[in-house]
Amino acid sequence: MKDKPESKIKEILQSITNEELLIGVMSSPWQKTAEGILRISIRPVVIQGRSLYQVTDHYQKKVMHRNLSVEECSRVIEEGIPVQFQQGIFTTTSAAYHVLVNKKHQLTVMKKEGLQPKKLDLAHNRTKNYRLKEGVPTPFLIALGIMTDHGKVIAKKYDKFRQINRFVEMVSDIISYLPSDRPVRVVDFGCGKASLTFALYDYLHNVEGREVVMIGLDLKKEVIEDCQRLADQLEYSSLKFEVGDINHHQPDGKIDLVISLHACDTATDAALEKAVQWGAEVILCVPCCQHELYGQIQNDSMATLLRHGILRERFAALATDAARAELLTVLGYDVQVLEFIDMEHTPKNLLLRAVKDPSPPRQKVAQERYQKFKAALHIFPSLEQRSEGKIH
Repeated sequence: MKDKPESKIKEILQSITNEELLIGVMSSPWQKTAEGILRISIRPVVIQGRSLYQVTDHYQKKVMHRNLSVEECSRVIEEGIPVQFQQGIFTTTSAAYHVLVNKKHQLTVMKKEGLQPKKLDLAHNRTKNYRLKEGVPTPFLIALGIMTDHGKVIAKKYDKFRQINRFVEMVSDIISYLPSDRPVRVVDFGCGKASLTFALYDYLHNVEGREVVMIGLDLKKEVIEDCQRLADQLEYSSLKFEVGDINHHQPDGKIDLVISLHACDTATDAALEKAVQWGAEVILCVPCCQHELYGQIQNDSMATLLRHGILRERFAALATDAARAELLTVLGYDVQVLEFIDMEHTPKNLLLRAVKDPSPPRQKVAQERYQKFKAALHIFPSLEQRSEGKIH
């Protein structure tokens, strides 16, 4: 006779009491709101000699940590599943549990036993926990020449390894916005050599277990041919590369996620326009070479700043991305501007992460802010030009 789900939940709670829990994650909230919590992660820590659990609440725009006792942590799980969240994954020193909740709030708990015992890392301040691990051979990283066959990251490729990990981390934060009942459809504009394209496919398909239909576009035929050969070699059957122009590409179905990484100048705006036009649920954009507003910006009170070429160039780049973020908000997205990778590694380090979340009050406020910003700098950005009729 099979154990009832409730008994397995008790096993999870007991593992907390026995200090055996390695990590827990509750996700897929029943109610998704702009300010609502997206997921809760749990890990054991020792602070000043006391065994606690660090509970991290993840929101769209903030992360909050709480260090809780055994009893308090148990209550968090009992209140989270099935009331707040539809899914929970808990790993102990000897077993893994996958908890699913249906629409009737009935539980299904799958338990995998026989795991190799693991050592708990209870340090409060741990070294960076990369999702892609050094020392663990990863096929696409090996194929890209970033990692050796034995899993060692090549020294001169370490910045790229760090960048890929940061990108995967940012994708993991928006995974709940992508469909789980059908293939996730992705377009990557200006994919170039596609290291992040391969990372995205690997994460969605091999880590998250999602079906994926992905296409990478670039204007350089030789680059596209090399990328397709690599995709075939890795047996990434649903990852295709094509020679294509951002301005003219038309998908054959719904697009859920649009990627535009380092598309030069207004090519970024072309990608953003397409993403909005297609109603993409998520947009991830790393702008590059923002020259467009350099010659447009005028403001007498800022003459001291704008008369110096290098300062004007940097300000124009920031103004361009600020305008894009505000315009995407006007067009129905909740937008974050995030540091993609440390400034010490590259100055092109900002990522716009936009999640579809139309909110008339937010759009109205963004519209007012944008018009004031535009008037102050005397600018008419490409994204607004491409979105005429939607921006008032």
